[in-house]
Amino acid sequence: MTPTNTSHQQAKASMPTTPAFTSVEGGEGTKPATKQLNGAKVFFECLRKEGVDTIFGLPGGVILPIYEALPDYPDIRHILVRHEQCAAHMAEGYARTAQKPGVCLATSGPAATNLITGLTDAFYDSVPVVAFTGNVPTFMLGNDAFQEADIVSMTRACTKHNVLVRTIEELPQAIHEAFHVATTGRPGPVLVDIPKDVMNAMMDYSPESAKSINLPGYQCTEQTNVSDEKIDEIVALLQSAKQPVILSGGGVVNGDAHSEMTQLAERLNIPVACSLMGLSGFPANHKLYMGFCGMHGEYWANIAIANADVLVVAGNRLNERQTGNSDRFAKNAKIIHIDLDPCNLQKNVNARLPVQGEIKKVLTQILAKLDDNKTLAGFDESLATRNDWFDKIEGWKTRRKRYPYPTDKLVPQQVIEQLFAHMPEDGYVTTEVGQHQMWAAQKFNLTNPHSFISSGGLGTMGFGFPAAIGIQTAFPDKTVLDIAGDGSFQMTLQEMITAKVYNLPVKVAVINNSRLGMIRQWQGKMFNRESEAEMISPDYVKLAEAYGWKGFVVSHPSEMDAVIKEAFAIQDCPVIIDFRVEPNADVYPWVPAGGANEDMLEEEAPSSSQTMQQAE
Repeated sequence: MTPTNTSHQQAKASMPTTPAFTSVEGGEGTKPATKQLNGAKVFFECLRKEGVDTIFGLPGGVILPIYEALPDYPDIRHILVRHEQCAAHMAEGYARTAQKPGVCLATSGPAATNLITGLTDAFYDSVPVVAFTGNVPTFMLGNDAFQEADIVSMTRACTKHNVLVRTIEELPQAIHEAFHVATTGRPGPVLVDIPKDVMNAMMDYSPESAKSINLPGYQCTEQTNVSDEKIDEIVALLQSAKQPVILSGGGVVNGDAHSEMTQLAERLNIPVACSLMGLSGFPANHKLYMGFCGMHGEYWANIAIANADVLVVAGNRLNERQTGNSDRFAKNAKIIHIDLDPCNLQKNVNARLPVQGEIKKVLTQILAKLDDNKTLAGFDESLATRNDWFDKIEGWKTRRKRYPYPTDKLVPQQVIEQLFAHMPEDGYVTTEVGQHQMWAAQKFNLTNPHSFISSGGLGTMGFGFPAAIGIQTAFPDKTVLDIAGDGSFQMTLQEMITAKVYNLPVKVAVINNSRLGMIRQWQGKMFNRESEAEMISPDYVKLAEAYGWKGFVVSHPSEMDAVIKEAFAIQDCPVIIDFRVEPNADVYPWVPAGGANEDMLEEEAPSSSQTMQQAE
């Protein structure tokens, strides 16, 4: 049925009070029953077909037909947010842990534009988010109507695919193609813009209303295996390596290749470093794990990569935060770069062997080749044990400068260390963006896949808290902790009421240094003065009381352990802990912009007047 240019009131008045069901008989038997539905109900029927059980959204004028239909679909839970950007971040957190697309919903104009930050974040970090926006009726598009925004044009650069649905007949196809694009190939966000008259129009809907996927230009067929010749080259390089390293990236996490990555490292006895997005892709307690690498990565992990003779890069874009000066990155190594997205290969760093393919499949092929050829039997003993290489790495660990924590000051590194010490193994940790994010990456010690969720490519302040709500929605019985900076947390703290209303017992640890910490650090070391880096916070305990949370303050090391234990034991409401930490702590190691990773700045010695205790 072609939508007519009727007002919402006229369309609603003519709408049947109950759907009309029609059994359609065909020559080959009974076809699925059709339902006479309006666009809003078609929307929910399509979501059901895609297995959606949760939507994060906020009502607005042009999407009221959807909210009118919502109570008729009790199997689809709606989480009412306080800001649309947070709906997108919640959908990200949900998607990255529940391993299914996150869905968010916003009305037109400013609500739709509020989604852009979250969509861009999802785009950079390869998160399958499907965003639905409302728009003014089709006959008003382009007339500068109230709250009209050309959101399709605005989001072309930050989505894999987006579409304006102009007729109700197009709606089922558009929705199913959106989920297909979001979840195939390199995952990412998709936006579907639905005008109000499309939501009100009527059609005969059946589960088969959507035809097969038809997206000219989007060629994402089932990934074929990498050629045997290339797998042989990879195996030969790995077996001849004396100082190999694996750099495990976010593609390993997104591609569920944790087991295969661990098997490969163990089979060939290769040490593993993880990027920020790759954290939780390799067990943090494994003897081969070197830790976090990159701009603020572990000293020995960066030095090992710099001295590697063969480097396997799995599912990592190799951007400047990972490589430092790309001309000097792993300059002694023959690089094997495996990535699903061919655009990431040979883009920032030239690889000896660029390999396009699904990480899990490629690693499986490598493991199969090792088994088939019995190649380990021919390993030289010195290569199989790699004793010399591991001795060097241990030497770099000893070389790294580390200083004990002061006994009279609460320092952020010690706080984050203790938070991880109390985290259950099956818990989830999110972070905001800044110094605390880097300390959290350095102190990460969980072994469960998908347990570390952070904003990597875009670096979005305010991400971690709404992402934690999204995770807690998917896993109400798990411990979900947001390690937050006071600057980041204040960007999205209005969602405290969302956590309370839906009884989501998230924990928020505010590393409160009364500063934009990373800005202060850069200004103090690279510029002549600090400027606008101080950050005044509210009284978080009183704020917790106002929102129905439980709040704590910790200002001395002696208080820390007992408060963390009590906070983690609370399961009937959200909890916030205000850690009043030393304001001038810096993140080390640190690769200044333009430097190579082996040129890391190291921690400076504390004042001799401080009373100290051993940190580790």
